[in-house]
Formats: sequence, structure tokens, C-alpha cells
Amino acid sequence: MAQQHPCAHRDPGGVEMGVPAVYPPLPNPNGQAMDQERLGGGGPNHWVGNDANTLLVVATLITTLTYQLGTNIPGGYWQDTKDDHRAGDPIMRDLHRPRYWVFMGASWMGFASSMVMTVSLLVRMPVDSRNVRWSFAVAYSTLVLTFIVSQPRTHLSLDILVWVAVLAFLWFTISLRPERRAKIAQAICCGHNS
Repeated sequence: MAQQHPCAHRDPGGVEMGVPAVYPPLPNPNGQAMDQERLGGGGPNHWVGNDANTLLVVATLITTLTYQLGTNIPGGYWQDTKDDHRAGDPIMRDLHRPRYWVFMGASWMGFASSMVMTVSLLVRMPVDSRNVRWSFAVAYSTLVLTFIVSQPRTHLSLDILVWVAVLAFLWFTISLRPERRAKIAQAICCGHNS
């Protein structure tokens, strides 16, 4: 006999074609399915409002984006071979070497952290765990860094400072309790209403 999910319930009157109907887990009073509550609920940071499946899609999209960034270098590739470059080499590497290495490092860091987030969620690590939240913050912020670094008009140290600020903001935001997040967002967006 097949294993039934512990949170699922059966409807004895809903037999169709000889197989009893099995419904998804009932939501608890907090509005989350019991599975999600067990996966991440009750933690001090309450980032559990995010469904593990949704975060898995987000992690997969970030993985896809960072892979594309790593294979499509801004500025393109040299089309010919000359004394200072060969055909197929990245133009950015030859014209803006430090910027190129920061770009590639950010791309790989985003790729690796999104993979860590994906694997963590696939092995059912709690959504509210520091591992899932930190890998999300790093992966998402590296998208900002790769975008900024691809623009050669700013100073590289300023680009890195912007990335650190975005990383700190993301970590701070996902570490707050939902009610505190809502109050801060309301104060920033709508002004402080007493």
C-alpha cells in the first residue's frame, strides 16, 4: 500500500475508480500548510512566509541568470586575432581586466550560492534556516554586482560598496519579523502615520 502523507486526509465518500481521494494537507490557523510549518515555521526570523517551492523556482531562475552572465561577457568577444588578443577572447578581459575579474567572481559566486540554495531546498532544509536565507541574499545581490560592474563608467570600488550595501539590505530585510518589515516598508513608502 502506498505511503500517505501524514498531513493529508482522506474523504471516504470521494472514491473514484476504486481509489480513495487524498487531499493536500489542511492549512493551519496561520494560513500555511502543515508541511511548510514543519519545514521552517517557528524560527525567530519568520521568513517562512515564503513557500519552499516558490523559493526553489527563484533559486533556479538566479542559477539560470548567473550561468548566462558567465557565458555572455559584456562587451562581447574579439572577432579577429591580433598581437594583443585572439579571436574568441572576451573584450572586457583585455580592456578592463580588474572589472572583468570582479564580474566573473560575482557571476560564479551567484551561481554557487543559488546552487546551494537549490540543493538546500531540495533536501528539505527549513526555509527559515540561515543557510537558505544567506544563499538567497548572496545570489540575489551578485546579480546587482554583475550589472554594475558591466558598466565601465563607475569606479570599481564604488561598485563593490554598492554590492555590500545591497547585500546588507537584503540580509537585514529577510531577517526581520514580518510585522516589523511591514512597519518599516510603510514608513519608507507611505510616510509615518501615527
